[in-house]
Amino acid sequence: MDATAGIVWGRAEQQDFRSRVRGTLLGVAVGDALGAPVDRLDLAGIREAYGAEGLADLAPAHGRRGAVTHLTQLTLFSVDGLIRAQVRRDTGAWHPPTDLHRAYRRWAATQHDWGPDERREEDGWLAREEWLYVRRGPTRALLLGLGDETMGTPDAPKNPGERGAEAAGRSAPFGLLVGWDPQLVAQLAVECAAQTHGHPAARLAAGAYAVIVHGLARGAAPEAAVHQALALLAAWPGHEPVSDALRQALDAVRQGLPTPERVAGLAGDGTAEELVAAAVYCACVGEDARHALSLAVNHDGPSATAGALTGGLLGALHGETALPPGWLAELEGRPTILELADDFAMEMTQGPALHGPAGASPGWLTRYPRA
Repeated sequence: MDATAGIVWGRAEQQDFRSRVRGTLLGVAVGDALGAPVDRLDLAGIREAYGAEGLADLAPAHGRRGAVTHLTQLTLFSVDGLIRAQVRRDTGAWHPPTDLHRAYRRWAATQHDWGPDERREEDGWLAREEWLYVRRGPTRALLLGLGDETMGTPDAPKNPGERGAEAAGRSAPFGLLVGWDPQLVAQLAVECAAQTHGHPAARLAAGAYAVIVHGLARGAAPEAAVHQALALLAAWPGHEPVSDALRQALDAVRQGLPTPERVAGLAGDGTAEELVAAAVYCACVGEDARHALSLAVNHDGPSATAGALTGGLLGALHGETALPPGWLAELEGRPTILELADDFAMEMTQGPALHGPAGASPGWLTRYPRA
């Protein structure tokens, strides 16, 4: 399916879409960076370190303020893989999960190589960004799942018992395929999640999250986007843990003022479906992006993941200008994130002008090789 099928891209529509793409990727990164200093700290420890209100501003992690983790790294490679999938269609090949797996394998190389290998022309530009060649807490499931050429699939997933939220955490870009049917968005996210996280709940949480981002990017209200995800989930075997978690998030929205304890109750043990539910709750009840992201990271559990998931929703809903500018000013890798976001928006809205049977831009194919 064409990623832009059925959409008329006037100038206003292109500008709105680009703002939502930028917002989604920057939102993932800034939520990730906010949560990184307190990741895995309990609420008591957070309050002891940052005061009774908890963490309310960027703090040092990995040697600097605004540092991102593997969640942002992998989200960027999701975008790279989606662009490459579109470019490779010109060759007659069309299997996006394979293109995403190749992109994630390029990320895996950044976790053990000293720096970019200029001899690998097929890498494209993102894999040559030197700042990405650092380890920022990648989980064992990620390193094992992407540690060899074998691609996990829903029928033969990698790490079949893995229920963490890292696959959901890299799935926001799938929701930016705004011309796709939501069912196909969910299918792609689920198939790509199986490459590292094999538990059905982890895979379906990634699919549900992508569908919610998809709804927000197309202009739906948060609760409407969640209800669409619930309707799609109902057809999938094993959906109950994810559906129940999302319903609990919507119920919690109506239960009074938001508190860290309510977020912690939704985040639970930090499984994929629980953290997606917590992110949905924070995005729905936050007074603004700063408040929503602060709620997302002040709890017992994986704060960076909850922050990244919440930031992706906020960015898709509101666009880039809703995010706290002071935080964006210190965000690690912001030039790369913006460049990649603009490339994605350009590919999705003007792809035929960049490559196709009639000809292609040499510069574009250098950035995103068909190989």
